[in-house]
Amino acid sequence: MPLQILGLNHNTAPVEIREQVAFAGDEVSRALERLVALDGVEEALLLSTCNRTEFYVISKDEGREHLKEWLHDDRQLGDGFAESLFTLDDEEAIRHIFRVACGLDSMVLGEPQILGQLKDAFRYAQDADTLGSNLSRLFQHTFAVAKKIRTDTEIGASPVSVASTAVHLAQQFFAGFKKHTALLVGAGVTIELVAKHLVSHGIGRLFVANRSIDRAQDLAGQFGGFALPLSEIEGTLPEADILITSTAATEPVITVAQIESAIKARKRKPIFACDIAVPRDIEAGAGDLSDFYLYTIDDLDKVILESQGNREAAAVEAHRLLDDEIRRYAAIERSKQVAPIIATLRDEHEALRKQVAKKARKRMAKGESAEDAIEFATAALMKKMLHKPSVALRKAGEASDEKLIDSARKLFGLDD
Repeated sequence: MPLQILGLNHNTAPVEIREQVAFAGDEVSRALERLVALDGVEEALLLSTCNRTEFYVISKDEGREHLKEWLHDDRQLGDGFAESLFTLDDEEAIRHIFRVACGLDSMVLGEPQILGQLKDAFRYAQDADTLGSNLSRLFQHTFAVAKKIRTDTEIGASPVSVASTAVHLAQQFFAGFKKHTALLVGAGVTIELVAKHLVSHGIGRLFVANRSIDRAQDLAGQFGGFALPLSEIEGTLPEADILITSTAATEPVITVAQIESAIKARKRKPIFACDIAVPRDIEAGAGDLSDFYLYTIDDLDKVILESQGNREAAAVEAHRLLDDEIRRYAAIERSKQVAPIIATLRDEHEALRKQVAKKARKRMAKGESAEDAIEFATAALMKKMLHKPSVALRKAGEASDEKLIDSARKLFGLDD
């Protein structure tokens, strides 16, 4: 069965659509188990991040159609969502997976986090037992390719990240951070990176809010900040000049009403806010409020594009190496198509060898010389091995089958 991809990402769908099809936690395992239960789907891996939800499957064409129908029904999507989907097959699908792993398809060109997310997706699929030999082999090769690209090119140099871009935008709102307070919501890798950038730029006070207060305390403690549970966000919002969120919540954790109350308490002092999460953490209508400047993950795209020009040259070299790796992997996979034929050919001729060797030993047991037995064995073996090809070639000659005749010349090295 062929490799197929069905998905949407930051290139094909806005955050309003991406957040509807984001999968996290136990949802990933549930989805994977459901996928391989669909008719035509043999293997499956699901990659779901803030910028993409992509299904990598070994499937018949009808399997991908069943997948599309399941996604539509499972997430109760409107018919228009199909316009944001893309599909890829075989070699183009391999190219896409390699590009994703290397950060060449990321909003932040060359960003390293996506490789870790892809490895996590691979482990989830392993745990759900939805990987077979095809996807297992492909992704092991993918990880090796990503390592090679990062080792042999400068694609990861001069880091630009969503976290650094969010902080860079905040710098445009405030002359300095020393007298300002930041409230970070979430405690994952992205928020940790945001905290590092804020502290390096001298943020005055730092609050970290998270569903797990222990995790919030661990993170806040690293940067001399204060931890609080999500339930206390409303009381802290009026103190926040900078609000940056990135949780795995499926519903907004900050409402329009809470923002309105905070703005009123701040006497209309502006708040810079950046919602990096997908689904979004801040209720969409908050972006229409005065004195509340809200940026989403998609808004960061334009800023990032301006900041990563120095990686473009490295990307050219990365794509050249990628083309070589794609050709090499495709050649390996194509060669596997004939592996069963080679195995059968070897087995059949091994059986012939044993048959002739047995007869030769019997002749020697009856007193025939070793020289005569060897002469018999080699002649008999050659005759048996060439019988079927000779018959086929005679028939090809009678039928003027030039294609088979030419193939025989190449197969037996007779071109010269």
